[in-house]
Amino acid sequence: MMFLNFRRVRKCQRVQLMTTCLLLSVMMVCWEQLDNSVVNHVKSYSFRYLINRFSYINKSLTIPRNQARIFSNFHYLMDHPDKCIGKDVLLLLFVKTSPENIERRKAIRSTWGNETYIQNTLGVTVKVVFALGAVHIKKTEPLWSKRSGVGFQDQLAQEDRLHGDLIQQDFLDSFHNLTLKLILQFHWMHSHCAHARFLMTADDDIFVHMPNLVSYLQDVSSRGVKDFWIGRVHRGAPPIRSKESKYYVSFEMYPWVAYPDYTAGAAYVVSSDVANKIYHATLTLNASIYIDDVFMGICANAVGVSPQEHVYFSGEGKAPYHPCIYEKMMTSHGHIEDIYDVWKAATHPQVKHGTSGLIGKLYCAAVKMTLLCKPYHFNTYPCKAAFS
Repeated sequence: MMFLNFRRVRKCQRVQLMTTCLLLSVMMVCWEQLDNSVVNHVKSYSFRYLINRFSYINKSLTIPRNQARIFSNFHYLMDHPDKCIGKDVLLLLFVKTSPENIERRKAIRSTWGNETYIQNTLGVTVKVVFALGAVHIKKTEPLWSKRSGVGFQDQLAQEDRLHGDLIQQDFLDSFHNLTLKLILQFHWMHSHCAHARFLMTADDDIFVHMPNLVSYLQDVSSRGVKDFWIGRVHRGAPPIRSKESKYYVSFEMYPWVAYPDYTAGAAYVVSSDVANKIYHATLTLNASIYIDDVFMGICANAVGVSPQEHVYFSGEGKAPYHPCIYEKMMTSHGHIEDIYDVWKAATHPQVKHGTSGLIGKLYCAAVKMTLLCKPYHFNTYPCKAAFS
């Protein structure tokens, strides 16, 4: 009997040893990722909650107005200052786009960004404009447009004459100038559309469920909500110090271990009072940090505004394709070729019919738990969206 127990103990020890070796191997393989994500987040949360609440970051980044002007003092190549005049605008929606993304703009105008559809079907005025910088043509690219006698900027001007919705300044359109594009949006609203009740900024590969969004914003507006800023919130996020990442930020540019809270730049909405506060913050803050959503968080922190999580604003991932998801969807990221199909499916009247009533709600609760409550990270809607 003792011999059997001894064999059982030895077998248990072997299993424990094998398990320990396996865990150590996994940790060794994944150590760099663990160091870059888990450890950095622990540091940033400690900094955020135990050491400092970013009050001195605002002070450090504050510069004289004449210096801050270099981030906004750009010439307009295309502009529509009369876009909002004489209209009760519920939402001014800025789409961040690159000059070459002609097809994306075309798709947006034909689907969720169609102002005529929004006015006639939803009964509100939403102004959709595209923010872009100056054209950059690489030397290695074929200059077919130049050979034909029509430059790419001329093509953009022709597109704008047809649609009247391009807002372009003469800074170079690039990833590292996204913060300049952010400043463009808030300054343009302040000058030309300050009476709009809300401002939304979105990427040009975002899908916006406009009927759901309009209904939600009408409810918020009717309640007179102030300091309103919603999206996919990042809290306690640390700067990325790996030079291989396009989000790399040097210690010289941002020496602290955590960013103020911010919403993912893919899509978020602010009320007009917040937009006005952000505009004034940009007049005195150093905007050399080129990650636009982080700079938005810095500006908001400076004026005492905090973001609010909305579970149906997507992060970097696409929302699952299902009527039960479409019922409450606000945004979904990463849509280019499929945008027409998603628009048709998500706004079909059958969606509301099939998800209403007790049976429909119980069915959708089960479906959303299956789709959203996965054991691995899924960067779209969180699990708690299944219960909202």
